[in-house]
Amino acid sequence: MKKELIGLSKQEIESLVISLGEKPFRAKQLWQWLYFHGQTDFDKMTSFSKDLREKLKTNFTITRPKIVAKQLSKDKTCKWLLEFSDGQRVEMVYIPEEDRGAVCISTQVGCAVGCKFCHTGSQKLTRNLTAGEIVSQFMVARDTYGEWPSPTNETRYLSNIVVMGMGEPLHNVENVIKALNILTDGDGIAISRRRITMSTSGIAPKIVRTLEQTGVRLAISLHAPNNEIRSQIMPINNKFSIEEVLKACQEYQAKDGSRYITFEYLLLDGINDSVDNAKELIALMKKYKLRASFNLIPFNSWPGCAFKPSTPQNIKAFADTLEKAGFAAPVRVPRGQDILAACGQLKSKKDQECG
Repeated sequence: MKKELIGLSKQEIESLVISLGEKPFRAKQLWQWLYFHGQTDFDKMTSFSKDLREKLKTNFTITRPKIVAKQLSKDKTCKWLLEFSDGQRVEMVYIPEEDRGAVCISTQVGCAVGCKFCHTGSQKLTRNLTAGEIVSQFMVARDTYGEWPSPTNETRYLSNIVVMGMGEPLHNVENVIKALNILTDGDGIAISRRRITMSTSGIAPKIVRTLEQTGVRLAISLHAPNNEIRSQIMPINNKFSIEEVLKACQEYQAKDGSRYITFEYLLLDGINDSVDNAKELIALMKKYKLRASFNLIPFNSWPGCAFKPSTPQNIKAFADTLEKAGFAAPVRVPRGQDILAACGQLKSKKDQECG
């Protein structure tokens, strides 16, 4: 059976190349063909001899997930429904800005966290994605937008990655670490570590290790100022309380004074959106002495969800309260709502088709 190359580390690729009787330097060349050039055809790897190309074709494959469907929003947000070799599917989103943009990638088929406001959470966990399946999502986006070979930062439109699609990254930590280190490797895809943000619902024991092994940025899906509210909307809080999550954030920042944390906060009408709730958040940040900003998110509805979005007046009052206390608190502009591509709207059952 042929071995899939996408998702293997540099060391693994070097071992495979040596096993074919080739010199180790061929591994770096192969890495660059895969991840710098985005090449999927061994016959087009022209720096290799015909004999080596035949060896590679005989022993290995280079695959991408199948694009089942692609939707383009009126605001130019793009959503893909991707299918892997076993028929399981995830969604991926690209959110463009004027001269750059972020690709939102998934780490699991479904999710076990079960946040009450999240569409993915209503789809039970099926399985973890492999490192290759995580990396190949971004490679599909590069294929679509023609960004091979890897461009410089000055000309790169797929400039950022946010690991906040389907699934909880820290429930798939080994594959996520491996995938992020492939995505940031300077000889290949070469996305800067400071341009990748990993979002977690707060799997406290795994936060520091994951960030130290990847060097990417941290976003915490907080969404509440106290345990009572958070447990109501995020069952994971019954396992890892706000205090445990913030202590992990404290430990993370203590190791490097330059580390900043973004706290994502979804505003739900009558649940967590009062000025008093904002003041509770401020007290938490001061108690744990965290260097942080807030990303305030208007709720994006989806079929069957009982929550309602906070009013514009409450959102403004909430943001103003945080900003007066010295915390940046921009309100995220919803993108891709017309194709259910906004925050909290991703879901991909096996029988789903889109557009």
